[in-house]
Amino acid sequence: MKVLLTATVQSHICQFHKPLVEVLHKHGCEVHVAAKNNLAEKNGLALDFVEKVYDIPFARSPKNPDNLKAYRQLKKIIEKEQYDVIHCNTPMGGIVTRLAAKKSRKHGTKVYYTAHGFHFYKGAPKKNWIVFYPIERLFSRITDKLITITAEDYRLAQQKFHCQVERIHGVGVDEKRYFPVSEEEKQELRTSMGVDKEQKLILCIGELLPNKNQTMAIKMMQEVIKKFPTAQLLLAGNGPEKEQLENKIKEYGMQSNVKLLGYVTNLQDYQHIVDVAVSCSKREGLPLNIVEAMLSGTPVVATMNRGHRELIKDKQNGYLVDVDDFRGMSDYVIDLLNNKEEYNRIKHRAKKSAIKYSFENVKSELEGIYFGK
Repeated sequence: MKVLLTATVQSHICQFHKPLVEVLHKHGCEVHVAAKNNLAEKNGLALDFVEKVYDIPFARSPKNPDNLKAYRQLKKIIEKEQYDVIHCNTPMGGIVTRLAAKKSRKHGTKVYYTAHGFHFYKGAPKKNWIVFYPIERLFSRITDKLITITAEDYRLAQQKFHCQVERIHGVGVDEKRYFPVSEEEKQELRTSMGVDKEQKLILCIGELLPNKNQTMAIKMMQEVIKKFPTAQLLLAGNGPEKEQLENKIKEYGMQSNVKLLGYVTNLQDYQHIVDVAVSCSKREGLPLNIVEAMLSGTPVVATMNRGHRELIKDKQNGYLVDVDDFRGMSDYVIDLLNNKEEYNRIKHRAKKSAIKYSFENVKSELEGIYFGK
C-alpha cells in the first residue's frame, strides 16, 4: 500500500505523525509526504523517516495564491503516484489536498483527514461558526474518514458531517521519554544540569506568541516568590514575543526568577527536574506539553480553554483557572509546593489519565483505523 501524508508545512509531519508512519511501515506501506519545506526554521527536525518528500508551496492563508500552485502540483503528484490512501492534515493542507484528490478518489483512493481541533467549538467566536463550520461540513462529502482528536469534535462531527468519523487520543506522546522519576533521580539530574537541589522550579512550554500568554506566568511569579523567594519560572520556546517578555521580566524585576530557555530539544529532562508545570494559553487544541507533564508526573495548573479542559479535570488530575487569573494560578502553585499529600494525589491521577495519550495507545488506535485491528 502507498500512502501520501500532507500538511501545510513539513514540520507538522515531523512533530506529530511519526507514530502513524511507524504503523504504516509495520504493515509494509510506502509513505510519501507533500508539504512546504520549513525545516530550516525548526532546529533538530528532519523528514528522514519516509520514502519520498515533495516540497509543495502550501500557505496558511486561504487568500494566498500559493495555494493554487500547491493544488496544481499536488494534483500532478497524485495522478503520477497512484496512492491507495491520501491522509491530509491542517486546515489549508486539508482543503487543498481534498480538492486535488477528488478525481483520484473516484478511482478508489481513500482520503482521510485529521482535524487537530476545529475552529468552531463551544465558546468559539460566532464568525468561526459562520466561516469554518460550513466549509468542514461541505468537505466531509469528499472525505472517507475524518479523524478527530477531542471528544467535543468527535461528537459534533458524528452528528453533523457526511463521512465516517473516528477518534484518537491526540498524536501521541513518547512514554519512554516522559515518565515519573524517583526523588533521587530528580536530584541527580538537577545536579548534572547545574540546578540547585532545593530550588522550586516551574515550567511553562510554548512558542512565544500572544496566544500562549506567558506574561500571565510572569505575573504569577510575583506572587509565588513572596512565599518562595528563590523559585524560578522556566519559559521554554522561541518566537516573536521574546523581546516583549524580556522587557516584562525587567519591568517586574524578575531577572533572577524567570529564565528564557529558548528552543529546547531535551524537554523530558526539564519535566523530570521541575516541580510544577503551568500553561496560560488563551486557546488550545490538544496540547502535547500538558500530556508530557502529566505522563512525567508533573502537576499542572492551566487556563480554562477547550484543549486544557479535554485533559484536565479540575481539582482531580490538575487545576484550571480563568485566562489572566494569575493570582488564582499562583494560589494553586503555592499550595502544590507546600502540600506534599495533595501534590502526590494530583501527580498519580495525572499519570493515570494521561496514559491513553501515549504513543503505544495512539498507534493502536491508528492501526484500527487503517487496518481494522
